[in-house]
Amino acid sequence: MSVFLSAVLVRAQHRHFRTLSVGGFFGLLLLLGLWLHRDYGVSADEPNNHLNGLVQIKYVAQLFFPEKVQQQPSAALIPDIRQFKDSDHGVAFELPLAVLSFVFTHNDSRAFYFMRHLCNFFVFVLGVYALYTLARWYLRDWRWGLLAAVLLVLSPRFFAEAFYNSKDIVFMACFAMSMATLVYAWQRPTTARILLHALATALAVDVRAQGVLLFLFSLPLLLLANPLATVRQNPLKTATLYVGASLALIVAGWPYLWSLSFAELWQASDKISHYPWSGPVLYLGHVFRVPTEQLPWHYIPVWLFVTTPVTYSLAAGLGIIGAILAITRTQHLPLQRCINLLTLLWLLLPLGIVIVFHPILYNGWRHLYFIYPAFILLAVHGLKLLYQAAKSAALFWRVVAPVLLLITGAEAGYTLWRMAKAHPYENVYFSFLSPQKAEQLFELDYWGLSYREGLEWVLAHDTTQTITFCGKGGYLENNSLLLPVEQRARLLFIPSDTYASPSAKARYFLTAYHYYGGKPQHYPVDPGQEVYTIYADGLRIFSVFRR
Repeated sequence: MSVFLSAVLVRAQHRHFRTLSVGGFFGLLLLLGLWLHRDYGVSADEPNNHLNGLVQIKYVAQLFFPEKVQQQPSAALIPDIRQFKDSDHGVAFELPLAVLSFVFTHNDSRAFYFMRHLCNFFVFVLGVYALYTLARWYLRDWRWGLLAAVLLVLSPRFFAEAFYNSKDIVFMACFAMSMATLVYAWQRPTTARILLHALATALAVDVRAQGVLLFLFSLPLLLLANPLATVRQNPLKTATLYVGASLALIVAGWPYLWSLSFAELWQASDKISHYPWSGPVLYLGHVFRVPTEQLPWHYIPVWLFVTTPVTYSLAAGLGIIGAILAITRTQHLPLQRCINLLTLLWLLLPLGIVIVFHPILYNGWRHLYFIYPAFILLAVHGLKLLYQAAKSAALFWRVVAPVLLLITGAEAGYTLWRMAKAHPYENVYFSFLSPQKAEQLFELDYWGLSYREGLEWVLAHDTTQTITFCGKGGYLENNSLLLPVEQRARLLFIPSDTYASPSAKARYFLTAYHYYGGKPQHYPVDPGQEVYTIYADGLRIFSVFRR
């Protein structure tokens, strides 16, 4: 009896420690978001994404309350759903946020974008928790799950974009949640669990249409029943329930789909899956003109490698080898074999699709951010293999494995230090490139966040009542939305012919350099004297020029 009671107490203490550790981590992460969410500028896409939410909520309101919509003065300023060019973008995040903007911010753009950044981060935290859950099941220990969550947070670009990237980061979080609900349903396929997975799938698709990839992962797994499941259902009925519920929820959560006939929906599907973007992309020092110039096949792998801490990549490589070997070993539990296969496909299938079919890509590798949780899962798997090797009988691994683990821990700590030093510009992190090389080879602040600090500096150092300035219009206007109304009134934007040709009528020229490699001499017109510069971890990402 005493042995049994001791075992129970030890287990209770272990469970208490787990609750404190996991709860403490996620509690601190939420507090960190509350502390930092006001530090970031307004990214290039945010106003247009918000407008899409307003367009679709206007459409819904017109269906049910047409008289009230006509009485709203602001309704005329919002385009109709069939006239707005980006109505085919998902609104699972934007539509609820549009409702919150009416309720809480009362046309105050500054308050709205602060609230928006906080909500964006909260969704990211849900994605981190989904990754923790998957890693805990995958590696059969909550501590490895917590390590996976930590590594995702200690990924500088993902942490920064968690506050303002409402497309790719929110999609990544929803994709991870859907993968977690898939494994949850496969372990015990009850009707409630299948419907939960259908809801997660619909949310992902209603953020970005590429979420339809989830059907490729879900259907084979649901049709292949888990031999250890305690609840048995007909796999065909399970798959039918999942597909039917998912499609119904996708349509319910995306008003744009309500507005189309079947013929129009078929025509729109090509645009939804292949966004018709055209523009310059700086990659390896060459400016590609997309879509007339096709990006090389290695575009995504290279971007992933140079923007991820090196030891994460090496550990992921080891994890890929370990996962492939584990799938071939019949003695592994079905759950571990299932997650091994699922994780490999999650990482490699989208990469293969991009390499083979060459979809339009731009702004780094953000369109494939949703594969990063799989990358982290494999990295932690690789670290677990090293940990097990450190305890093996082989002298070589007992010496080498601990050293490799220490190096990984040291780089994670160094990455945290670099994140703190670069804040709030963690989005321009490069793992091993020198600042000079990074400026020459890759795009830097393509989101335009640094314009906020540039505008604030001009306002603080120029007492003129009306200040004339120019730069890339959308970035300037977006970031002026975070300024107090009285400061915003002092700014007069003078358009230029191009973002590379400063207007001669403007006193200030603000630039994040974009595709000019940080060299003002590349501008066709003399921008003036450089009076303020923003550096992020050694990179010159922004300058203010004054005439």
